[in-house]
Amino acid sequence: MKQLISACLLVCANLAGAYASAQTLEATDAIARASIPGAPNSAAFMTLSNTSASDISLVSVKSDVAKRPELHGHINDNGVMRMRQRESIVIPAGGQVVLKPGGLHVMLLGLTDRLMPGGQVQLTLIDEAGQEYPVTAEVVDMRQHTGVSSKQGAMKGHNMKGHNH
Repeated sequence: MKQLISACLLVCANLAGAYASAQTLEATDAIARASIPGAPNSAAFMTLSNTSASDISLVSVKSDVAKRPELHGHINDNGVMRMRQRESIVIPAGGQVVLKPGGLHVMLLGLTDRLMPGGQVQLTLIDEAGQEYPVTAEVVDMRQHTGVSSKQGAMKGHNMKGHNH
């Protein structure tokens, strides 16, 4: 009987651990930039909160709306800000990382269709262990969007023209 109870407790602990690991990364304020006719690229922004006791290192992203969704950041190249693909974005244990224009973001390269305001974009963030985190981002016209958390700041003024992707 003790073995049966021990086995049940072990199964319950494993199930609880699996559920907890699946709930360690939360995305809030997720938005994607509406595209203009003929624009090949867009971007997505959000706040990522890590509720686990370990850092989470995101290493890739998937989405059906783009041929090449990528994790991106900005670098200062001799006084010129340039977007570059990143190998990873680390969300510290118990911390947050804000993906925003002019900073870290998800780049949607090679759009498969135009992103229209009011629509939704499905993203899947993937960590180094292969854990997937689904995110739904609302498509917004960034020129008119003001409903962003104060942590992300104003979204106007970020121009993706002239970036080599």
